[in-house]
Amino acid sequence: MSTRLSRLARLLNMVPYFMANPGISKEQAADELGVSVPNLMKDLDQLWVCGLPGYGPGDLIDLSFDEDTVSVIFSAGIDRPLRLTSTEATVLLVALRSLAELPGMVDPTAAQGAIAKIESAAGTAARAMGGSGSDEDGASSSAENPVAATVRSALQHDRALHLTYYSASRDAVSERIVDPIRSLLVDDHTYLQAWCRQAEGVRLFRFDRIDAADELDEAAAPPPQALGTDEHLELFSADAGLPLARLRIAGSHGWIIDNYPMDLVQTLPDGSVEVTMRYGSLEWMARLVLGFGSAARALGPAELVDAVRDRARASLDAYDALEA
Repeated sequence: MSTRLSRLARLLNMVPYFMANPGISKEQAADELGVSVPNLMKDLDQLWVCGLPGYGPGDLIDLSFDEDTVSVIFSAGIDRPLRLTSTEATVLLVALRSLAELPGMVDPTAAQGAIAKIESAAGTAARAMGGSGSDEDGASSSAENPVAATVRSALQHDRALHLTYYSASRDAVSERIVDPIRSLLVDDHTYLQAWCRQAEGVRLFRFDRIDAADELDEAAAPPPQALGTDEHLELFSADAGLPLARLRIAGSHGWIIDNYPMDLVQTLPDGSVEVTMRYGSLEWMARLVLGFGSAARALGPAELVDAVRDRARASLDAYDALEA
């Protein structure tokens, strides 16, 4: 679990914990919660200002902590079970089912168990509105993909992974050792964010492009600079070592720039634009350019221009052969 998620879980648990242990010492509470006393005090300070807009101390949760002990003066209801309306339960059920269907995000068994409990507590209205996650025999309708289960296990146990991965940008399958950081959802796809030892950088690995995954018997050890930042969340990381294509895109096809990792160089008088794009495979890049038809033209490098021209001529010759 990431540091942020661990802290959130601890913060949510603190109010009922201190309600059940009034007057407990800071040292004992820190020991039982698995944190240092300074970190415990930081968490308490955070809880103290988790209130209404304006976020002044004690607006919602009011705590009392002197030199030795901690007590809860007002819990804002966090110590009581949450009672959901049928509408709230339905929203939660839809969200849980969506998470359960995304590979690697959550344990499907745990999600299905939570769904069953919410349906039982909310009654038939929520079940009817939320649908069902089980088949006619009452079994879960979806089993977790073995690759996703392996990746999730490695994340949970902080273990390194050996991946067999298809890279769309290179149009190739490669094997690599990675140090998992977290799983995340980007543009309706789930990704593993990890430190790639081969590339010596943080990379995103789309779950449905991981052909095989093996959890290694060694601890994951991403370097400190790879943690605690979102700067590596781009779906395409431009490797300066890759060749750079120069393309001209027709002005009527601006959507191409929005859907591919291209950098704008200049806009020409006729409305067309010149862009650059890194690529790992000459064959893949030539196919991409040809797929755009007259909307795109390769300007460089020379080997790409030749590859596009040769493929176009071969296609025309194939059509001529069919008509002969």
